[in-house]
Amino acid sequence: MTQGETIIQGKHEKPILIDYHYLENGQLKPIIIFCHGYKGFKDWGAWHLMAEAFAKAGFFFVKFNFSYNGGTMEQPIDFPDLEAFGNNNYSIELDDLNSVIDWVCSNSEIKNESNRNDISLMGHSRGGGIVSIKAEEDSRIKNVISLAGVSDYKSRFPSGEAFENWKKDGVYFVENGRTKQQMPHYFQFYTNFIENEERLTINRAVKNLKIPHLIIHGDADTSVSIEEAKKLHAWNPKSTLQIIEGANHVFGASHPWKQNDLPNDLKLAINTIITFLNK
Repeated sequence: MTQGETIIQGKHEKPILIDYHYLENGQLKPIIIFCHGYKGFKDWGAWHLMAEAFAKAGFFFVKFNFSYNGGTMEQPIDFPDLEAFGNNNYSIELDDLNSVIDWVCSNSEIKNESNRNDISLMGHSRGGGIVSIKAEEDSRIKNVISLAGVSDYKSRFPSGEAFENWKKDGVYFVENGRTKQQMPHYFQFYTNFIENEERLTINRAVKNLKIPHLIIHGDADTSVSIEEAKKLHAWNPKSTLQIIEGANHVFGASHPWKQNDLPNDLKLAINTIITFLNK
């Protein structure tokens, strides 16, 4: 197993930390680029074991931290930079993903091991929406996978009095259940969405997808309802919907994940993806 790590410059001042896994054999391997979700990071839970599983199955697997996810180069796990977290938005994440795709397509060090003409995007939770939008607008993408992905961004903003307070105060806070940090969201998050609403509407993107589209969701997901997966599938009837019975939002994983084996539900999800991509 060969692993690499690199830092690239994003379009929004902050760098992007990337790692990749593959079996070095001089053969061009299909590329998978993975996007983490809200309050997530590339090294969360069992994502490292997932990367190894895809590498062993013959893929060139890339994962990265969104530049404004709240991590730093020195401390990429958890959220030492809450100011960055508060200034994140969906447009920045799409630009970050574009920068990672550009890097995959232009980097000379990996060109003998990765097939830049066979790129799949996979996103977890909020990242599922990001990859759906990017896959629809970028002809370099050949497959897209939504893993416990969301179907709509607008409905996730505060509403009613909470929205008015956010607008007045300029910030609202969400507690991180694990770290107990009060994580800020500045009002630019909403205004950026409204300014780019057509592009950032997942429904529009999914309806226009012309490439293979896999939707995986657990029916015990309490963070993103399985009804969202059903909506995605209804909007793109050519997509493949795989429901994993009893699986939660993170397919049995948790952070930190200290075991050497993947949780069963995540293993099932990975095998489903491998079968889908090998068709």
